[in-house]
Amino acid sequence: MEVKAKAKGIRMSSRKVRLVVDVIRGMKVGQAQTQLHFMKKAAAEPVLKLLNSAIANATHNFQLDESNLFVKAIAADGGPTLARWRARAFGKSAPIRKRTTHISIILDELVPKSAPSIEKTAPAKDGAKAVQAN
Repeated sequence: MEVKAKAKGIRMSSRKVRLVVDVIRGMKVGQAQTQLHFMKKAAAEPVLKLLNSAIANATHNFQLDESNLFVKAIAADGGPTLARWRARAFGKSAPIRKRTTHISIILDELVPKSAPSIEKTAPAKDGAKAVQAN
């Protein structure tokens, strides 16, 4: 079962967040948490927070085992940019772009839970013909 979580409007450039996101894609969640905890990038903090949120969603909402989860997909997309201006020489101005990022993560199970199996009934032995459904 897939579990999703999103973080929107993170005040950081998506280029910088993608450096962190690319490292943990495909990892087990325990490994990803350890990797993010020791990473020396500012973007590791919001990504770790989002990962912990997705794990909490999986365990609380869907009763999944944390040790059976891995990062199936994770993406860092650009959000709205805040336009600001900086004063320059001779009365001119230069733009400042304060970028934001939307991060989305999908966790999945390594070994899916087995669904309750439907056993087929044996045909009747008393001579009655079994009805076949098409």
